[in-house]
Amino acid sequence: MNMDITNFSLPLMEDNISREDLDVLIAFLDTMPRLTQASEVKAFEDEWSQWLGVKHSVYVNSGASANLLTMAAIKYIYGDGEIIVPPLTWVSDISSVLWCGFKPVFVDIDPRHLGMNDEQIIAKLNENTRAVFITYVQGFNCLTDRLLDELKRRNIMLIEDVCESHGATFKGKKLGSFGFASNFSYYFAHHMSTIEGGMVCTNDPEFYQTIRMLRSHGMTREMTDAKMKEQWNVENPSLSPDFIFAYPAFNARGTEIGGVLGRSQLKRLDANNAIRRSNLKFFLDNLDSTRFFTEFMLDGACNYALPLVLREKDEALRGRLETVMRNHKIEFRRGSSGGGSQIRQPYLKKIMPELNPEDYPEVEHIHFFGYYIGNYPSLSEKRIKILCEILNE
Repeated sequence: MNMDITNFSLPLMEDNISREDLDVLIAFLDTMPRLTQASEVKAFEDEWSQWLGVKHSVYVNSGASANLLTMAAIKYIYGDGEIIVPPLTWVSDISSVLWCGFKPVFVDIDPRHLGMNDEQIIAKLNENTRAVFITYVQGFNCLTDRLLDELKRRNIMLIEDVCESHGATFKGKKLGSFGFASNFSYYFAHHMSTIEGGMVCTNDPEFYQTIRMLRSHGMTREMTDAKMKEQWNVENPSLSPDFIFAYPAFNARGTEIGGVLGRSQLKRLDANNAIRRSNLKFFLDNLDSTRFFTEFMLDGACNYALPLVLREKDEALRGRLETVMRNHKIEFRRGSSGGGSQIRQPYLKKIMPELNPEDYPEVEHIHFFGYYIGNYPSLSEKRIKILCEILNE
């Protein structure tokens, strides 16, 4: 090792809330504003829709809430069925499917992008499939024309979890603008942050109005479509128009603070993402490809994390690797997105004991021998070079 590693450390995220963001927020707070969702939230929703290329966006208090509201709206509008899901994802993707009474159908991943294998998705489509709930892991794209064409032919909805992939693209078009609906997270470690927070996006007007109601206790007064709102009023003459609860719903509202931070961060998201793309390529180019998997599909990728996957099932090497990372204060997460295979989690074992994690070998390898490390705009090539030398040793 020929570089200075004295006092080296690498957190999962740093400076995701900038001084500029804080100054904008302080100036806003000095106006003594209304802090529950109002004009700043609406402005953020509009600006996000324009950036993403969709008609409607609804800001909520987390990416997990975005998942839950999306599944609930699909259930209320379209009814029951099966939802095809990946085992490598965040728990809220699976729990939202379960809470809303759908049956999750799992599909193994492709190690080149960590998302679901499109051939296996297509093989599991049937007359009971309500939607394919796809997760773009760490910022990799896993969409294909073959999958999109098959879903269109069968009239099956695509739901996109873009919580880890802000700005990633497929054929030059942003992920999150392909499906019937898409969900985003603004958790502090993601591409941009409103501390907590999330977004549901869609081009469908009925789904949009339903999400607006579900966000705020199911109240019809949250609707922006005057004709749809009036229909509820006419059908419920004994109720005050301000208090008609169409659904047994939730309180997933965001705050004006989140709106202010989101608007401030969105202005530099594209520039920050360009640095992330460069960082990932530099990292993979300098990593020992005999020991670590480096053949990821980078076309369209925009990664908030650096993927680190052992080529072989080598428990001794894994132990040395984790010891070295801890000794050098390199923060990491084993199992990649969501801590690895959701099929191994106790909540799912209780609900679906028939699932065998070994039936999903690609996820199994990531679960035991895959990691991610932080990737952010302040991460310099010099630090990445030191990181790779430490890992390669």
